[in-house]
Amino acid sequence: MMLIIGGAYEGKTEYAEAIGISDICDGETAGFEEIKKHKCVKNYQMLVKRQLEAGLDPLNEAKKLFDKCPDIVIISTEIGCGIVPIEKSERIWRETVGKVCCFIAAKSEKVIRISCSIASVIKGNG
Repeated sequence: MMLIIGGAYEGKTEYAEAIGISDICDGETAGFEEIKKHKCVKNYQMLVKRQLEAGLDPLNEAKKLFDKCPDIVIISTEIGCGIVPIEKSERIWRETVGKVCCFIAAKSEKVIRISCSIASVIKGNG
């Protein structure tokens, strides 16, 4: 598993494509089972939101995804920085994305942070 993380519009998907990842589905729109058929999922934070709205446990879903697809690449936008949302459901979403990304990072062989389209390897070999 590989995790590519960074702020919004920092070039995460473009980086994945530049390193040869082309089979990318969108966590904002892909079916929950469909993501397991692809090599990469972008907008993972939105998949987590959809899982919460469907009454699923996103951490458990991430564990199942890792078991079934240990080589998948996850691209997620960091959403835990900035102003804390007033709405409780938005706070729960942010916290859940953080917990899920911690799990994914722990299981990943490589974690890459993208900032201003520049990749920094924070876990694994360059």
